[in-house]
Amino acid sequence: MFIIDAHEDLAWNILTFQRDYTRSAEETRRREAGTSIPQWNGETLLGWLDFQTAHVAVIFSTLFAAPLRRKMGEWDTQCYRDPQEAQKLYRVQVDVYRALTSQHPDKFQLVYTKKDLTNLLDHWQNQPGQHPVGLIMLMEGAEAILNPAEVADWWNLGVRIIGPAWAGNAFCGGTREPGPLTKLGFELLDHMADLGMILDLSHMDEIAARQALETYPKTIIASHANAKALLNGSESNRHLSDQVIQHIIERGGVIGVVPYNVFLKEGWKTGDNRAEITLNYVIAQIDHICQIAGDAHHAALGTDFDGGFGRQSVPLEIDTIADLPKIGDLLQNRGYSHADCEQILGKNWLNILMQNLPD
Repeated sequence: MFIIDAHEDLAWNILTFQRDYTRSAEETRRREAGTSIPQWNGETLLGWLDFQTAHVAVIFSTLFAAPLRRKMGEWDTQCYRDPQEAQKLYRVQVDVYRALTSQHPDKFQLVYTKKDLTNLLDHWQNQPGQHPVGLIMLMEGAEAILNPAEVADWWNLGVRIIGPAWAGNAFCGGTREPGPLTKLGFELLDHMADLGMILDLSHMDEIAARQALETYPKTIIASHANAKALLNGSESNRHLSDQVIQHIIERGGVIGVVPYNVFLKEGWKTGDNRAEITLNYVIAQIDHICQIAGDAHHAALGTDFDGGFGRQSVPLEIDTIADLPKIGDLLQNRGYSHADCEQILGKNWLNILMQNLPD
């Protein structure tokens, strides 16, 4: 059984904190002890040996930077004043992934095509020892695209998934900044559809997400988003309504559940008692999607680990990403079959990729 994680901000962490993901999480924690990094971003949850332990074979690796108005502190270097700066930052992150995979091809490989993915998984399934982790580039927030026609340039650079929003922008409303798809937003989707790109609804405002679900003709996912129905009292537009979940399912999409305590229990905040949140909250999120779908073909994982939070802000049973297989054990205790667990932990995302990556 292998795992596909649909959301990790690896390049952002490499550039912001100089984290080296060829190391184990334990080694990175030792190196960062006594610095301010754990205070800013939590203790890391990620490392190559931890990927190996959990059989994390593929990661959707983001290109991400924030607008200057959302800068978290002087340490937050990946921020932009305008789309031109966003484009420069995102291009540097592409270069980061290229350098990582060229310098450590035994540990990380960029995945552009079905053939790349098939070869990678063949290594995991048929070769002894340790394996390279596949990286599929996902653009989180599309402000680096100055003109919708530039989608083709990012496709040629290797981007296969685009989430138009993080915050609100020229294309649509985003987290804490609501609004519909704009004229430019619809043009962006048209260019994405021409190339067969996967559309990621995560962070899009609900109005914009509903518009996209009605009009975008290609595959739609939510790489990292939880069900709002289980977050009693939440008014955040960051979470998915049951109506949006139902529509994603009807469109054949997949939703990656986020094991982040703030997204598992309304009102929990970093610094609260970690023992309050167990993996049963994650299981509840997965089960909610499966109950709406009537099967296990639309729920998956999108951890967002190291994406602004660390070990202190995830369920009690998780020390590093190496603990993700515990989710499969708990699902089986809940009555899910082994085949269902394989779907949720990896094969649902694999099906999306094999249907959409170019040959």
